[in-house]
Amino acid sequence: MDKLKQIETFVAVAQRGSLTAAAQSEGVAAAMVGRRLDALEARLGVKLLVRTTRRISLTHEGAAFLEESVRILGDIANMEAAVSAGSVRASGQLRLTAPAGFGRRHVAPLVPRFHELHPEVRISLNLSDRVVDLAAEGFDCAVRVGDLPDSSLVSTRLADTRRLCVATPTYLRRHGRPVHPQDLLDSRRWHCLTLSSEASQTRGWAFMEHGALLHIKPSGPLDCSDGQVLHEWCLAGHGIAWRSTWEVAHDIREGRLESVLDDYAAPPNGIYAVFAQRKHLPLRLRLWIDFLKSQYSSERYWQEALSR
Repeated sequence: MDKLKQIETFVAVAQRGSLTAAAQSEGVAAAMVGRRLDALEARLGVKLLVRTTRRISLTHEGAAFLEESVRILGDIANMEAAVSAGSVRASGQLRLTAPAGFGRRHVAPLVPRFHELHPEVRISLNLSDRVVDLAAEGFDCAVRVGDLPDSSLVSTRLADTRRLCVATPTYLRRHGRPVHPQDLLDSRRWHCLTLSSEASQTRGWAFMEHGALLHIKPSGPLDCSDGQVLHEWCLAGHGIAWRSTWEVAHDIREGRLESVLDDYAAPPNGIYAVFAQRKHLPLRLRLWIDFLKSQYSSERYWQEALSR
């Protein structure tokens, strides 16, 4: 049995949640899908899926195998498309969306560069901190930062970022340095600059303690729905903020801000390109995702971008 077909079937079952749905998408009988999965697991010598009459779930090995399978199948599709496309030039409309703060600094400057490479592509960029419904609103691709909710969308990890607690040296000299994340709950001593309730971060600020995530919800007299404003308030010495390295790394290097609670910093989270699941991505979208990967994977890019 074809190894690639086994992997394609495994991905279809994992993403659709049932043998029947996967069989319908591939135009084969559910029994054939089951035989392909059995053959794949026998060949690998591990259980990838736990199958019951009511649901299908991934094992730990299955989850890891799924991530690599999606990547590899995507690479194969891109290779085939590149060969078959030959000298075809990208064209058409590309509708993009990104978070406002990150988008202003790390997406918007790249759009004209991409257009110079592909002048027949028309690009529309929407910057918004709300989670845009790509399919319902007609967007081709979103750049998203942080944990992604489960959905039918496909995501490609472009880079890593980390959240840090930061404040000005003057503020820390005046108020002292917190030694544990729970210290931030003392709003009489430390003013925390937080996103307003209608914005994101509903679980609060994330830290790591004894190998487990710890979420706290600090408060202060100032909050805002715009992260860039929080950054500016922090630079002005109005309190402690929880900001991403893509935003504050240069301020830390230049001494304008200092990080605190580094021993409790949460693990890095991802910067992703998110798009609707399609068998054949348009050339313009494939090129845009590859362009983002090439930019964000470069250490030089971040050094230059963070110094601006």
